Amino acid sequence: MNNWKLKFLVIWSGQAISILSSAVLQMALIWHLTITTGSALILSLASLAGFLPMVLLGSFAGALVDRWNRKLTMIGADLFIAVISLTLVIYMLFAELPFWLVMAVLFLRSIGTAFHTPAISAVTPLIVPESHLTKCSGYTQSLQTLGYIAGASLAALLYPIWGVRGMVALDVGGAVLASITVAVVKIPSVTKTEQEKSGGLLFEIKEGYKIIYENKGLFSLLWIGVAFAFLYAPVNALFPLMSMNYFGGSTLHASIAEVTFSVGMLIGGIVLGLWGGFKNRGITMIFAIVLMGIAVGISGALPISGFIVFAILCFLMGLSAPFYNGPHTSLMQEKISPEFLGRVFGLYGSLMSFALLLGLVVCGIFAEIVGVNIWFLFCGVIILFLGLIAFLMPNVRNVDKEHHD
Repeated sequence: MNNWKLKFLVIWSGQAISILSSAVLQMALIWHLTITTGSALILSLASLAGFLPMVLLGSFAGALVDRWNRKLTMIGADLFIAVISLTLVIYMLFAELPFWLVMAVLFLRSIGTAFHTPAISAVTPLIVPESHLTKCSGYTQSLQTLGYIAGASLAALLYPIWGVRGMVALDVGGAVLASITVAVVKIPSVTKTEQEKSGGLLFEIKEGYKIIYENKGLFSLLWIGVAFAFLYAPVNALFPLMSMNYFGGSTLHASIAEVTFSVGMLIGGIVLGLWGGFKNRGITMIFAIVLMGIAVGISGALPISGFIVFAILCFLMGLSAPFYNGPHTSLMQEKISPEFLGRVFGLYGSLMSFALLLGLVVCGIFAEIVGVNIWFLFCGVIILFLGLIAFLMPNVRNVDKEHHD
């Protein structure tokens, strides 16, 4: 299998199916917690459990990805996640699903994700030519989004019939299929330098941070991304409560919000794949931040009868996401040597997850006291301000022009 397009399609088709099955299970667990507790704080804690391993292990996992065979790492991570999911089925044969077990499963599944995410991000530039990385990032997000859309829809259809147990079976099957698609594709290996071979794990993590720091545009984008994650991720986690509690809807309304967001991501990813964004990728990312801030802020200002407008705004939020994530990912894949990509993406994921975790804690407390809609309004205004800061930074606007080895 020598054609890079075929390799890319095979791997990411398997990933899309795995994402589909994981989205079904994830949505089922979220609805289970929403229906049984109705608490913004509980939902935030559940999301926190899913992010904590990335905070604690992301940098170490990324450095290990650079040491290990990336293909086997991806397969092992997928199968580990499948085994953890099976514990839900075994437990539910004997008792009702408790809150603490949901937390534990989300935590352990995230350990697998901490290794899988930097591995597949580091594998992509080994297969895809540099000139196609941004467009492939768009197609990648479209494939992922197809999984999210179908996952939310299937969860809405099957949750009342199958419950969590049926969703777990789908998740395990998806993980196994994703492992098979990775196994059949030949992935080039990366040669390590003598200095890398002799250095310890902490040295390699430090090296990853040094590489980002030396590229001022990527370094600025790293911290803009941290701030963006702190503000936006809690908003996304509270979609169900916004739909069901603030607007007074049902699980169907929650599903509509998730699906419209995912449709926006799908269309945004396709447009990015076909077009590639503005010639200046820094401007493309700034545009995405501003559009997201407008949509989030208006959502928080809507009356309780404004669910239809909220659904449209969810579409715009989703539409903006690929135009930030796609160019950012392709810039790192393009400007950083392949042998360092695992630790760089691991460090990036660790910092993003810390921002998500902190944001979830703050928003869980804040939304519990004053309401989820006020949090949406507050975050929208600050995200717009963040977009202005990014625009005023020359090394962000001109990130494409920076030299890379």
